[in-house]
Amino acid sequence: MHTVKLVKKFHFEAAHRLVNAPEGHKCRNLHGHSFKFEIEVKGEVEPKRGWFMDYKDISRIAKPVVEELDHSYLNDIPGLENGTSENLAKWIWEKIDKKIKGLHRISVYETASSECHYYGKKEQV
Repeated sequence: MHTVKLVKKFHFEAAHRLVNAPEGHKCRNLHGHSFKFEIEVKGEVEPKRGWFMDYKDISRIAKPVVEELDHSYLNDIPGLENGTSENLAKWIWEKIDKKIKGLHRISVYETASSECHYYGKKEQV
Protein backbone atom coordinates (compact mmCIF):
# COMPACT_ATOMS: atom_id res chain seq x y z
CA MET A 1 0.00 0.00 0.00
CA HIS A 2 1.03 3.59 -0.43
CA THR A 3 -0.05 6.85 1.18
CA VAL A 4 -1.72 9.64 -0.76
CA LYS A 5 -3.17 13.06 -0.08
CA LEU A 6 -6.37 13.93 -1.94
CA VAL A 7 -7.60 17.52 -2.29
CA LYS A 8 -11.12 18.63 -3.20
CA LYS A 9 -11.91 22.32 -3.78
CA PHE A 10 -15.09 24.24 -3.01
CA HIS A 11 -16.23 27.85 -3.24
CA PHE A 12 -18.86 30.15 -1.80
CA GLU A 13 -19.75 33.83 -1.71
CA ALA A 14 -20.12 35.52 1.68
CA ALA A 15 -19.88 38.83 3.50
CA HIS A 16 -18.29 39.57 6.84
CA ARG A 17 -16.65 42.22 8.90
CA LEU A 18 -13.68 41.70 11.18
CA VAL A 19 -15.01 43.19 14.39
CA ASN A 20 -11.71 42.78 16.25
CA ALA A 21 -9.52 44.40 13.59
CA PRO A 22 -7.81 47.61 14.73
CA GLU A 23 -9.80 50.84 14.57
CA GLY A 24 -9.53 52.30 11.08
CA HIS A 25 -8.67 48.95 9.43
CA LYS A 26 -10.70 48.57 6.23
CA CYS A 27 -11.74 45.01 7.12
CA ARG A 28 -13.77 46.32 10.07
CA ASN A 29 -16.22 47.48 7.40
CA LEU A 30 -18.78 45.15 5.89
CA HIS A 31 -17.29 43.53 2.77
CA GLY A 32 -17.49 40.29 0.82
CA HIS A 33 -15.29 37.67 -0.78
CA SER A 34 -15.50 34.90 -3.30
CA PHE A 35 -14.11 32.40 -0.81
CA LYS A 36 -12.54 29.11 -1.78
CA PHE A 37 -11.58 26.27 0.49
CA GLU A 38 -9.89 22.91 0.13
CA ILE A 39 -10.36 19.71 2.05
CA GLU A 40 -7.28 17.51 2.07
CA VAL A 41 -7.44 13.93 3.27
CA LYS A 42 -4.52 11.57 3.75
CA GLY A 43 -4.52 7.80 3.82
CA GLU A 44 -3.50 4.46 2.41
CA VAL A 45 -4.61 3.39 -1.05
CA GLU A 46 -6.66 0.21 -0.97
CA PRO A 47 -4.81 -2.09 -3.40
CA LYS A 48 -7.85 -3.80 -4.92
CA ARG A 49 -9.83 -0.61 -5.53
CA GLY A 50 -6.78 1.51 -6.32
CA TRP A 51 -7.91 4.53 -4.30
CA PHE A 52 -8.09 5.85 -0.76
CA MET A 53 -11.41 7.69 -0.98
CA ASP A 54 -13.94 8.65 -3.61
CA TYR A 55 -13.94 12.40 -4.31
CA LYS A 56 -17.73 12.15 -4.38
CA ASP A 57 -17.70 11.23 -0.67
CA ILE A 58 -15.69 14.36 0.13
CA SER A 59 -18.20 16.44 -1.83
CA ARG A 60 -21.15 14.85 -0.03
CA ILE A 61 -19.63 15.71 3.36
CA ALA A 62 -18.77 19.28 2.30
CA LYS A 63 -22.14 20.07 0.70
CA PRO A 64 -23.97 21.11 3.91
CA VAL A 65 -21.02 23.30 4.91
CA VAL A 66 -21.01 25.07 1.55
CA GLU A 67 -24.79 25.52 1.72
CA GLU A 68 -24.55 27.08 5.19
CA LEU A 69 -21.80 29.50 4.14
CA ASP A 70 -22.88 30.46 0.63
CA HIS A 71 -24.46 33.92 0.32
CA SER A 72 -24.37 34.38 4.09
CA TYR A 73 -23.21 37.03 6.50
CA LEU A 74 -20.52 35.04 8.32
CA ASN A 75 -20.77 37.11 11.51
CA ASP A 76 -24.32 35.73 12.01
CA ILE A 77 -23.12 32.09 12.03
CA PRO A 78 -22.31 30.74 15.52
CA GLY A 79 -18.55 30.37 15.81
CA LEU A 80 -17.85 32.85 13.00
CA GLU A 81 -18.75 36.08 14.76
CA ASN A 82 -15.16 37.12 13.98
CA GLY A 83 -14.92 35.36 10.60
CA THR A 84 -11.22 35.57 9.87
CA SER A 85 -9.68 33.02 7.50
CA GLU A 86 -8.08 31.38 10.52
CA ASN A 87 -11.39 31.02 12.35
CA LEU A 88 -13.19 29.91 9.20
CA ALA A 89 -10.65 27.13 8.52
CA LYS A 90 -11.00 25.85 12.10
CA TRP A 91 -14.80 26.09 11.90
CA ILE A 92 -14.90 24.00 8.69
CA TRP A 93 -12.55 21.45 10.25
CA GLU A 94 -14.80 21.08 13.28
CA LYS A 95 -17.88 20.66 11.06
CA ILE A 96 -16.44 17.73 9.11
CA ASP A 97 -13.72 16.16 11.28
CA LYS A 98 -15.84 13.31 12.64
CA LYS A 99 -17.49 12.67 9.27
CA ILE A 100 -14.43 12.11 7.10
CA LYS A 101 -11.57 9.69 7.52
CA GLY A 102 -8.03 10.94 7.21
CA LEU A 103 -8.78 14.66 7.40
CA HIS A 104 -5.37 16.31 7.05
CA ARG A 105 -5.83 19.97 6.12
CA ILE A 106 -8.38 22.70 5.53
CA SER A 107 -7.24 25.66 3.45
CA VAL A 108 -9.25 28.86 3.08
CA TYR A 109 -8.62 31.40 0.32
CA GLU A 110 -10.08 34.89 0.79
CA THR A 111 -8.39 36.20 -2.33
CA ALA A 112 -6.09 34.86 -5.02
CA SER A 113 -3.08 35.86 -2.92
CA SER A 114 -4.28 35.30 0.69
CA GLU A 115 -4.66 31.82 2.15
CA CYS A 116 -4.74 30.04 5.49
CA HIS A 117 -3.91 26.36 6.14
CA TYR A 118 -5.28 24.59 9.22
CA TYR A 119 -4.15 21.17 10.41
CA GLY A 120 -6.39 20.53 13.39
CA LYS A 121 -5.16 20.54 16.94
CA LYS A 122 -1.70 19.28 16.08
CA GLU A 123 0.64 20.12 13.24
CA GLN A 124 0.56 17.31 10.67
CA VAL A 125 2.36 18.84 7.72
